[in-house]
Amino acid sequence: MTTPTSEHLWALAHTERAALAKDLSGLSPEQWQHRSLCGQWDVEQVLAHLTAAASLNQWQWFRSILGARFRPDVHNQRRLAEHRGRTPAETLERFRAVIGSTTAPSSHTAAYLGEVVVHAQDIRQPLGLPRTPSIEALTVVADFFAGRNFTVESGTIAAGLQLRADDGSFAAGSGPMVTGSTLALVMGMAGRKPYLDELAGPGLPILRSRI
Repeated sequence: MTTPTSEHLWALAHTERAALAKDLSGLSPEQWQHRSLCGQWDVEQVLAHLTAAASLNQWQWFRSILGARFRPDVHNQRRLAEHRGRTPAETLERFRAVIGSTTAPSSHTAAYLGEVVVHAQDIRQPLGLPRTPSIEALTVVADFFAGRNFTVESGTIAAGLQLRADDGSFAAGSGPMVTGSTLALVMGMAGRKPYLDELAGPGLPILRSRI
């Protein structure tokens, strides 16, 4: 398979950002406060985090993490607060303003596509929103996640397992097999427990024990 260019990966990220903004355009106040799959954050907080992630270049990120004394949670919370609006509608408008951004702390574009994909599902799954990212975007993210730890401990979670998608071309690793949709495999490697129920195979207990 041809390695996608950075420009193509950014185009996929822009598509996923635009789709998420559309999904969130009609949320009720209660839905904005609904807890996401991302720790203690609610829907609005996750969206503000995505805006922050699309707004920091390498120097800005380094200055922020240095100011947080290399504590990622402190860095993330500060930047989230910076990009959260006074109302959910303002938070959404701020996110819309960065849909076409190619700003990132490093050149690992697949990782930043993964951030959009995973956090979008962190929002959609608890709210019952039905959209699934494209198989093309999911496959790129799955390949990246299986090969290393970056923003999530995905490489550690996937180590020693054979992962196989039943709806696309993704396949990685060796060892006890875990099968399922590309989305469920991506979210499993990202440490999201609810998606483990959509996976199967002799390697699933091992995967479950790591999350």
